[in-house]
Amino acid sequence: MKLEEKIQIIKESGNIPRHVGVIMDGNGRWAKRRGLPRVAGHGEGVNSVEAIVEACGELGVDYLTIYTFSEENWRRPSWEVASLMQLLVSTINRKIKRLMEQNVKIQTIGHLEKLPDFARNSMQKAMEMTKDNTGLTLNVALSYGGRQELVDSFKKLAQEIKAGRLDERHINEETIAQFLYTANQPDPDLIIRTGGEKRISNFLLWQIAYAEIYFTETAWPDFRKPQFVDAIWDYAHRERRFGMVSEQLNNEMNV
Repeated sequence: MKLEEKIQIIKESGNIPRHVGVIMDGNGRWAKRRGLPRVAGHGEGVNSVEAIVEACGELGVDYLTIYTFSEENWRRPSWEVASLMQLLVSTINRKIKRLMEQNVKIQTIGHLEKLPDFARNSMQKAMEMTKDNTGLTLNVALSYGGRQELVDSFKKLAQEIKAGRLDERHINEETIAQFLYTANQPDPDLIIRTGGEKRISNFLLWQIAYAEIYFTETAWPDFRKPQFVDAIWDYAHRERRFGMVSEQLNNEMNV
């Protein structure tokens, strides 16, 4: 089946994830197999981000969250961290015009204050420039960790209770969600991890409770529009039961 035919079938089905999260893995191994420095893999991975952003726009995905730099990534060699920060800034500077044309809204999740000044300023400028865009929301996870997000949210909850603005008896899942980095966004419907590993790696731990997960051996630098469409195709053919059985879902759809 041709790619465009597959896209058309997916769109006609209406079974498209509103929110997709991507763990972009395999850059270093991709580069190593080619005898290149690790940073070359990260650089090629930028082209994959661009391709997936465009594919999301074509398919009608509303939110895309990309795991760009984790809290754990600060442990990498200092030269690699510095290269990643430089790559982040150069990418934003080169792609911001195109993102504006695509009506993409950039947001960040994580501890942005930990980034070097030049990288933090670049991201803040991009967010300001795109804040009124109404197309795809691109969440860039920077210095992000799922457990740290939960710690931060619980601290905010405690502060609200201490200040008397929140009654602990009224805390529920919806309350907690409003204190997460992704407040006012739908939870991810689909998580994609490239590069062959099969783990979550501290990514959106609260939000992915009912997400479908798609693992692929394809390294991130080789993950482009055809591979993304394959992931959406796979998602579109899954039955999401949310703890129910198939018969219950069928009865609900027939009501």
